[in-house]
Amino acid sequence: MKYIPLPQDLFVQNRARLKALLKPNSVAILNSHDEMPRSADAHFNFSQNRDLYYLTGIDQEDSILILFPDSPNPIFREMLFLKRTNETIAIWEGHKYTKEEAFATSGITRIHWLEEFDTMFQLVMHQAENVYLNLNEHDRHVWHQSYKDLDFAHRIQKEFPLHHRQRLAPLMHQLRAIKSKAEIAAMQEAVNITHKAFERVLKFVKPGVTEFEIEAEITHEFLRNRATGHAYTPIIASGASACVLHYIENNKVCNDGELMLLDFGAEYANYAADLTRCIPVNGKFSARQKEIYNAVLNVHNNAKAMLVVGETWDNYHMKVGQIMTEELLRLKLITKEDCKNDDWDNTPWNEAKAYRKYLMHGTSHYLGLDVHDVGSRYRKFEAGMVFTVEPGIYIPEEGIGVRIENDILINASGNTDLMGAIPIEVADIEALMAK
Repeated sequence: MKYIPLPQDLFVQNRARLKALLKPNSVAILNSHDEMPRSADAHFNFSQNRDLYYLTGIDQEDSILILFPDSPNPIFREMLFLKRTNETIAIWEGHKYTKEEAFATSGITRIHWLEEFDTMFQLVMHQAENVYLNLNEHDRHVWHQSYKDLDFAHRIQKEFPLHHRQRLAPLMHQLRAIKSKAEIAAMQEAVNITHKAFERVLKFVKPGVTEFEIEAEITHEFLRNRATGHAYTPIIASGASACVLHYIENNKVCNDGELMLLDFGAEYANYAADLTRCIPVNGKFSARQKEIYNAVLNVHNNAKAMLVVGETWDNYHMKVGQIMTEELLRLKLITKEDCKNDDWDNTPWNEAKAYRKYLMHGTSHYLGLDVHDVGSRYRKFEAGMVFTVEPGIYIPEEGIGVRIENDILINASGNTDLMGAIPIEVADIEALMAK
């Protein structure tokens, strides 16, 4: 990995938190992600199972974690299984964890090679009553291919049908929603790298450059600052392309007079940053572009102030929708007649509202080890949660799309904008571009 490893204590404490939530006499088993085929003998770059990483810090394929806190034999309470290296692997693939390095990263004392797994697995299962299995449960997840944790769940069902199977995902979602100091520090580093890339872009952009050249500038800045790379596929959308919410072609020329939407974030130690800004290609906002940008910024600032302990997901989004409605009325994009059927009391925030014509997505999502991180939308906001705040206005008929996004940490006395140092005001963006 390129990043500086996170402290061992983080993963020791994360395992302790999970163990406290398990039912008595339970074993939890997590597998690393698959190495996904790309073509012929090539694979996509490996990306670790975020739950396994959260509990171990191990960032390597072919890894398995077993937790059995109530085992009568102490040697089975925490076990990590790793791929044993050899001379051929070292030549073709490079270095793999030694047992000493795996302990230094994870704090797990019982490190085994994968060929020992089946024997240890049988011994553990014969003592346990419940087995927690880790599937990819996410509201946005629709996936029909098999993967290691799912294959392993099928194995458990077949080989141990009398055990009580439990879902690990709800427990992991509960834990991962609250970030520790070490996690926040990693996210802040991802933000800091993203900040450097944004300021680099401001100095680079001018009429005639291509979107992919801008993407290259961002990637360069990410890698030279120890980021793994992009936390997600970047959006570099000039002109009307900004009205395509997930535009990722990034292949057009940026023209004089256009506004450009930039949505990108660095990944550092597997933690994500998520930034969106809109900048004028020629360095100067037109009157109309500035008017729309400032309308979105007003909604952004009001929404940010609402991210506080005790707020609820639906109520927050409802209030943001009402502020956005006022801005769209002021911009004359909608009329009071358009809003006459808006029912704020009896319909969900994202249904049957006039403002939804120009803002089609939610204003916030959880952020952490995933850019759309796990966490319940039915849980009240708590200190330690990190959310994006990203309202937008998209006007295809004018070829203008504006979204402004920062990453916000909720704390006991309000919140902290992790991106507070990144330029956001029109005057600051124009001043930097003028340089």
